[in-house]
Amino acid sequence: MKKPADSLSRFLFEHLPLRGEIVRLDAVWQHVLDRHDYPPILRDMMGELCAAAVLLAATLKLDGSMILQVHGKGAVKLLVVECTGDMELRATAKWEGEISQGTLPELVGDGRFVITLDPKDGGQAYQGIVPLEGDSIADILQGYMTRSEQLQTRLWLAADGNSAGGMLLQKLPEQGELHDEDVWDRATQIANTLKPEELLNLPAAELVHRLYHEEDIRMFDAQPVVFRCTCSRDNVANMLRMIGREEVDEILAEREEIEVHCEFCNERYVFDKVDADAVFVDVPAVTASKTLH
Repeated sequence: MKKPADSLSRFLFEHLPLRGEIVRLDAVWQHVLDRHDYPPILRDMMGELCAAAVLLAATLKLDGSMILQVHGKGAVKLLVVECTGDMELRATAKWEGEISQGTLPELVGDGRFVITLDPKDGGQAYQGIVPLEGDSIADILQGYMTRSEQLQTRLWLAADGNSAGGMLLQKLPEQGELHDEDVWDRATQIANTLKPEELLNLPAAELVHRLYHEEDIRMFDAQPVVFRCTCSRDNVANMLRMIGREEVDEILAEREEIEVHCEFCNERYVFDKVDADAVFVDVPAVTASKTLH
C-alpha cells in the first residue's frame, strides 16, 4: 500500500455541527527520529504528541506557533513539539535510564504540561497549563480542548517507528439547520473502532469514507506538513550578543570555542575567538561558519 504523504486533511459533515481533521506524518516523522535514538515507548508518545500538535495548531488557526511542552521529574524529563500555523514541525525529548513501559503521567512523574501560543507578529504569548488527567496524550489534550475551547473535542492518535498519525473530531455550535442530537455520539462511537494501523496507513479520504460512508462529507484539499527547525548560526550569534561581550570573553578564556547544540535538529554551531569578535563588530564573518554535522 502506498504510504500517504505528510499532510493535514480537513473534512466537514454537511448540514451537521461537526468537523474533523486527519494528519499523516511520514518523512516529517523520520526527520524527527533521525536526530536521536529514542526508546520505543517514548518514540511512540512523541509521535502521538507531534500528530496532536498539528491537529491542534490547525484547529486554533494559528498565525504563529504552538509549543507543547511536558516537563517531568520521572524517567521522562522533557517532551517538546513545536508546530506553526504554516504546518512546520519540530520536536525533541530528554529522558533518563531505561524506559520500557508506563503511561505518560507515570513516566513523567511529578510534572507539568504546558501549551504556549506564540504569535508571529510579536504579540503577547499565551500559556495554558494542561492537567495530566488520563492515561494517554489523547485523553489529556481532549480534556484541555473541551475546557478551553468550550467545544467537545476527541482525539485518536497512533505512532510507531515509521509513521505518526491522528484524527480530531470537534462538535460545533448548533445553528439553524445545523442540528442533530445524535451526531456527536454516532460519530465518536464509529471513530472508536479505528485501529492504529488504519490511522498510520490509510489515505485520509479512504479513512473518512470507511468510517462515515453513510454521512454527507465534504473533504477539503490537504495541506502539506514539513519538518523545519528555526535554529541558525545567526540566531546563535544573536544569543551571544544578548549574553554580552564580557561573558563571552570569559567563556573563551576557559575554552577555545563556544559550541551550541540544537536539540531539535542535532545541528552544532561553533564559535572561536575570531568568530566571537565578528559577532560583536557585526561583520559578514559572522555567517562564514564552522557548522558541525
